[in-house]
Amino acid sequence: MAEENVSATLIFAVPATRVFRVLADPATHSAIDGTGWVQEALDLPSLTEAGQIFRMDMYHPNHPNGRYQVANKVQVFDPPRTISWLTGEEKDDGHLEFGGWFWRYDLKPLGPSETEVTLTYDWSAVPQYIREYLHFPPFAPEHLTNSLHHLAELAARTSPATQSRG
Repeated sequence: MAEENVSATLIFAVPATRVFRVLADPATHSAIDGTGWVQEALDLPSLTEAGQIFRMDMYHPNHPNGRYQVANKVQVFDPPRTISWLTGEEKDDGHLEFGGWFWRYDLKPLGPSETEVTLTYDWSAVPQYIREYLHFPPFAPEHLTNSLHHLAELAARTSPATQSRG
């Protein structure tokens, strides 16, 4: 059986608490994204708990509409160690439907100002009918590494004071 997830790891010269605060702010996700698909957060409050929903505007040239929205549901919220979310969509009737793939960031403090960050994209729960029209993973492997570099740069230039928005 082939692997149904990909991951990348990078060491940041930034404390884990600061990295986690950046990840918990949906407004930063477009700057972190390594593909350019994530456009803008539609829900701006910072993430605070598992079960929380946040939506993002997206763009992909191969998507039938080009521009579309995703709804994400926080699966794990364990500051400053782990944050993950399922990605799906909101139907016209307001019902949320998730495709079976998720994003997960695991942060391991290596000292007061250094953090090992692992980003994982997992599609092991994607049902067969979705696999018939979507290829997994839908991006090149360097996407995860690019995203981690973007996150490291953003966290390094973000002061703790600017991360205290509600």
